[in-house]
Amino acid sequence: MSQLNGAYYGPAIPPQPRRKSYRHRGSGGGGCLSCCCGCIFDCIISIICKILTTIIVIAAVVALLVWFIVRPNVVRFHVTEATLTQFSYDNNTLRYDLALNVSIRNPNRRVGIYYDAVEALALYDDVRFGSQILGPFYQHPKNTTFLNPVFKGQRVAPLAAQQASKLDEEKASGVYSIDAKLFITVRFKFGWIKMHSVKPKIRCELHVPLKSRNGTAAFQATECGWDFKRWWWFR
Repeated sequence: MSQLNGAYYGPAIPPQPRRKSYRHRGSGGGGCLSCCCGCIFDCIISIICKILTTIIVIAAVVALLVWFIVRPNVVRFHVTEATLTQFSYDNNTLRYDLALNVSIRNPNRRVGIYYDAVEALALYDDVRFGSQILGPFYQHPKNTTFLNPVFKGQRVAPLAAQQASKLDEEKASGVYSIDAKLFITVRFKFGWIKMHSVKPKIRCELHVPLKSRNGTAAFQATECGWDFKRWWWFR
């Protein structure tokens, strides 16, 4: 015992290293708060998704029911008559006198149509030579309406060589390839419900005989086509 209480002359004892304390991430009050926030955010996203899904399903069901009730049919355009009394070209000037009779058939029993704006154009080989603004009107269901645009006058219209060659060929035959276009702004009405306006384009590819030519075949009534058909009320 006396030896243990005496002085120690052996090698120096190295100091013991201090233990560092580490705090694990996610422990404590901050971790609980972030976990709660994440749960709340997930719940909100889930509720929003359910609401949107419900709205989409309800809208689809309503649209389907309306379609079955209304049973919409496509509105049809025809050029029933076309009278061409002048169509000549010289000195880069086109002289023309063209009258059209356009029928618009609304076959729907429950859908009325507001034609808020109607512009008729006449073109030869994509070169516009005439235009006319027609007045607005309302078309009742199961109704046929007639429009009578007239294009008369002259217009400076330099034609390319290919276009001039085509014009000479058709001058010899007495039948001209003329396109009529209708730019319209319409609103569809079902009961007291009025749809937002849309702006479809109608294109009529015509073969019009010159009336002054003897022996030329008579004009054949022509159905026009829609440039755009992406509406649910058309099938």
